[in-house]
Amino acid sequence: MKHSFTGFLLLTVLLSGCSRPAPANVGATVNGRAITYAELEKQFEAQFGGPAGERSSGDQAQIQKLEVLRTMVDNEIMLQRAERLGLMAADADVDAKYTELKSPYTQEEFAKQLNARKMSMDELKAQLRRDLSVQKLFNKEITSRISISDKDIAEFYNTNRASFNIAEPQIHMAQILVTPAPDPNVRNLKNDKAQDEEQARKKIQSIDARLRRGEEFGMLAQNYSEDAASSQNGGDLGFIPESSLEKANVELRRIVLSLRPGETSAPIRTAEGYRVLKVITREPAGQRELSDPKVQQTIRETLINRKDQLLKAAYYEMARNDAKVINYFVNGIVGEGQKK
Repeated sequence: MKHSFTGFLLLTVLLSGCSRPAPANVGATVNGRAITYAELEKQFEAQFGGPAGERSSGDQAQIQKLEVLRTMVDNEIMLQRAERLGLMAADADVDAKYTELKSPYTQEEFAKQLNARKMSMDELKAQLRRDLSVQKLFNKEITSRISISDKDIAEFYNTNRASFNIAEPQIHMAQILVTPAPDPNVRNLKNDKAQDEEQARKKIQSIDARLRRGEEFGMLAQNYSEDAASSQNGGDLGFIPESSLEKANVELRRIVLSLRPGETSAPIRTAEGYRVLKVITREPAGQRELSDPKVQQTIRETLINRKDQLLKAAYYEMARNDAKVINYFVNGIVGEGQKK
């Protein structure tokens, strides 16, 4: 989800009350609950640490820390709403998710994964509890309330009829991408990014194993894919004309053409990183009519995704309005700037 960074900075300054003294070691509070500088530094290192020679410093690091803190504030606001509504994840749910994450690895490999993220087992379980609880909140407050009527579908089709006229055979595809170099512009739901080649290889192997166990491709893409253009849409790349495959390398083209609808590829190493590709459907050329169930399903999914994004954006704004946020970190930056 994209936010106005300038607007956020102004909002947090206004909310924080610049004359308020900062408690020791507290970067921000949300309804009185503290987010410490230690927690902020840990999240910053996980996202932007990188190799020693490439770590951010100075103003760049401060900008990135503001971004990280903004996300932490939002997450805390949502977690508190989940608590108030009695939607906190149960121990059994947390344990099941933990076992699922751990299963593709040996004990030694999993310990290395935790060490790379600078997390203990208890910290990971705490993070899983937060994530699962917020997901329960979204399911209750947003997803369960989305309704798409036949009229909505018909109106969308009539407005976009030309887009259902396929000039040449096309392949509807999706992908999950994992890169060995983390991109600060990429934000999947888990904020999970591989930091190097080894982590990228292990991560794509874990995703591949979960797909083979039957987990839903779109959710894994939303949670873990590092493709900025498609991760929020469940990895959906849309319809790709067969002629465009001529531009792909021979091996990639061979793999795509060999997949049947619904099938998923094994991990593929490409210039950008590791990919898992899925062929959703293959479509011959010609006009698709509204009576086609595939057309209706495509429109329904499009409208649901749009409504989900809109409602989540509005829900975040409403929740922020209801929360009392004091951002001491912003105060410190602004205060230093005024002294110069």
